[in-house]
Amino acid sequence: MLPIIWRSSAREDLAQILRYIAQANPQAARRMRHLLEEAVLPLSQHPYLYRSSERVPGLRELVAHPNYLVLYRVGATRIEVVPRHGARAEQKQWFGRRQPLADLAIRAQR
Repeated sequence: MLPIIWRSSAREDLAQILRYIAQANPQAARRMRHLLEEAVLPLSQHPYLYRSSERVPGLRELVAHPNYLVLYRVGATRIEVVPRHGARAEQKQWFGRRQPLADLAIRAQR
């Protein structure tokens, strides 16, 4: 089993999204947090369970919610959940411009 590590910047991104959702609906923010944190748990035993990202080379995509992707990197000794900011830089190379992945969760709550 590989440990799942959320980079501190990925945790900060998650907290920012949850704060935004909580402004309108605190209970929805709690549900979203639980959903996203629980969604990554199977990666510990099955790191290649989800597809390689076509948007961000070198990462894999877990669709944790219809409007929210969790991006992660499989390492030799751990699974690393990456922040949307780090993914954006890699994604910019792919698309030629920025594409806000985590912002989809915000739109889903409107």
